[in-house]
Amino acid sequence: MRTVYLYNTLTRKKEEFVPLEAGKAGIYSCGPTVYAYAHIGNMRAYVFADILRRIMEYAGYDVTHVMNITDVGHLVSDGDDGEDKMEVGKRRENLDAWGLAEKYTDAFFGHAAKLHIRKPQIVCKATDHIPEQIAMIEKLEAGGYTYVTDDGVYFDTTKFAQYGDMAKLDIEGLQSGKRIDDSGKRNKTDFALWKFSPKDAQRDMEWDSPWGKGFPGWHIECSAMSSKYLGEQFDIHTGGIDHIPVHHTNEIAQSECASGHAPFVKYWLHCEFLSMDDSVKMSKSKGDVFTVDTLIEKGYDPLALRYLYLTSHYRNPVKFSYASLGAAAVTLKKLTRNILAMRGVMNMRGLKREDVLLSEAAKAYRERFATAVCDDLNTAVALAELHALLSDDVLSGEEKYALATEFDLVFGFDFADMADDSKEETPPEVLDLVAKRDAARQAKDWAEADRLRAAIAEKGYAVEDTADGAKIVKAS
Repeated sequence: MRTVYLYNTLTRKKEEFVPLEAGKAGIYSCGPTVYAYAHIGNMRAYVFADILRRIMEYAGYDVTHVMNITDVGHLVSDGDDGEDKMEVGKRRENLDAWGLAEKYTDAFFGHAAKLHIRKPQIVCKATDHIPEQIAMIEKLEAGGYTYVTDDGVYFDTTKFAQYGDMAKLDIEGLQSGKRIDDSGKRNKTDFALWKFSPKDAQRDMEWDSPWGKGFPGWHIECSAMSSKYLGEQFDIHTGGIDHIPVHHTNEIAQSECASGHAPFVKYWLHCEFLSMDDSVKMSKSKGDVFTVDTLIEKGYDPLALRYLYLTSHYRNPVKFSYASLGAAAVTLKKLTRNILAMRGVMNMRGLKREDVLLSEAAKAYRERFATAVCDDLNTAVALAELHALLSDDVLSGEEKYALATEFDLVFGFDFADMADDSKEETPPEVLDLVAKRDAARQAKDWAEADRLRAAIAEKGYAVEDTADGAKIVKAS
């Protein structure tokens, strides 16, 4: 068992991971709201959670990974304002809310598979756990933490003295500086546990409850389902940094008040945004949305996106451009070809990774790699160790292959099982030229961009400039 250090948002410190139960790690990850396609900014959070799980397993822990699917109750505003996103989505696509949820749940897991994100052992839908959510609200009501308005059942945040501690919220300023909306909330930070259905309309998704027909608020689902599958206290909770001030703050409040146990979660881990043009967060509402399939349509291997994510620490923003993606694609293809060549030699000799005896020099690479990934998931340093390993002139090819495929248990590129496809649609040298041309265009060096376009054409490919960037097309 290796020692793992994690940066805990709750304490703002890097801490040694000490599980609640020896040898085991329970992880809960906030999953997608399935009203639209997840964009590549969203997908970073799920690659991050996948890497965390792989590292904990690499370190020797028996991991139980749980992820929710939000298929009801997430309003347009995270602060309980506006419509349920599922209701908005169904009108957009002329589907009922159930059909919408099924469509985008399937799409999400399709995109996740293309990024080699392993499916959590437990995937739980909000709509499959309505009784558990109602039961938790009843506990909160019995404890005096709730009140009822014409709009629904709300959690009174003034009843929880630690409210906002993780996010370091200025509660007094929030309460005094903003008006209360027309939902009947007593305090600005109060949040919905149960929302009533409109009196003049029937929703696709609504249920009877002790308080009236309606649907659960967004936050209660994660508290109810995490406690069901991992217990009232568990080890690790993951999400994006945008979850800190509202969703995760509210989870802590309702969970600790319902159970009477604190902390609800020992280690809170949050990943940063993927940004575009150095500043713009990928956002469905702003329209700058690219999905995994968007990248595939442009000729990119989706694993290049996974590689790009891993080149930055999860607590640092990732800057996305087609130039950076192209560079990642070139690097990954070179890595893949190198490792597959070694695999061919291993297969010819009838050797498996476990058969290879490592020299002391090879073991040193393993230790440096393990130190990096166990130091708050430092994948950037770990990738550097992989490149150094493959460039080492002293180690044997068998040692390099054995370690590269061992490291890949964390990276998740699946080098050991990857098809050796010599007919790759977009060769690395073409991707390299496209990335250089993109950089030339950004620098307004049009002559160089034209020269590179011609060089791409000589390789048998065409490049089409679109509003979303360059699209690579195989010449007919």
